[in-house]
Amino acid sequence: MYSATTQSISVTVKPIYLEEQSSPTESHYVWAYQVRIENTGSETVQLLNRHWRITDSMGRVQEVHGAGVVGEQPMLEPGETFEYTSGTPLTTPSGIMVGSYEMESTDGRRFDVEIPAFSLDSPHQPVQLN
Repeated sequence: MYSATTQSISVTVKPIYLEEQSSPTESHYVWAYQVRIENTGSETVQLLNRHWRITDSMGRVQEVHGAGVVGEQPMLEPGETFEYTSGTPLTTPSGIMVGSYEMESTDGRRFDVEIPAFSLDSPHQPVQLN
């Protein structure tokens, strides 16, 4: 699992390779990622927008911007968590994702929360020893 905390908002991500949805012979690899967002601070915040940067093992980058996550813009009161699962396909057997959430506090202050970089690894990638 991968974790990061920004201004009392903790984000934890667990990527899962989906063998049954992938087709390596057709260069189609699919991952799910489980995200847990926890408000450890003292003020209520709302997740407004997301930004993802997805890089495959060939260095090709895809940027994803959008409102909320999985169709929601959750409010998180102090001590609350929000969890969701989403996914991404790649044409290579590995990659990396990183991003941020734009949050807004009840007083209207907006700030970005780091989504930690996490590795997308399949059992079909060649092993490299460094």
